[in-house]
Amino acid sequence: MKIGELARATGANIETIRYYERIGLLPEPHRTAANYRSYGEAHRSRLAFVRHSRDLGFTIEEIRSLLDLSDHPERDCGEADRIATGHLEQVEAKISQLEALRDELARIVGRCRGGLAGDCRVIEALGDHHLCEGTHA
Repeated sequence: MKIGELARATGANIETIRYYERIGLLPEPHRTAANYRSYGEAHRSRLAFVRHSRDLGFTIEEIRSLLDLSDHPERDCGEADRIATGHLEQVEAKISQLEALRDELARIVGRCRGGLAGDCRVIEALGDHHLCEGTHA
């Protein structure tokens, strides 16, 4: 299939496909006599893997390591577990940070009484972090 067909089949942008080729996440495709890229099922499958991994927030280097493991099915999958566990820990930390952010914003918004900007508790709280009781930096 041509690059446009691969893009449609996977929902990937053509430039993204070319980028993944340049950085080695996708193998270089064969070229037709007219010098068009010619992709096969292996490219579609690998690109789907990369896209799903990116959707889950894995880094390029993490994906590179996971693909290396996938390319060597005889290897122990402990490295894949380590990568996924580390990523899960990062996601949980981000969730905790977002919950703290939500709580702080709710406190700030809850203090808003309306009125003039000069008396605005939201602007005051954002200007002086100490006014937000129990805030997290």
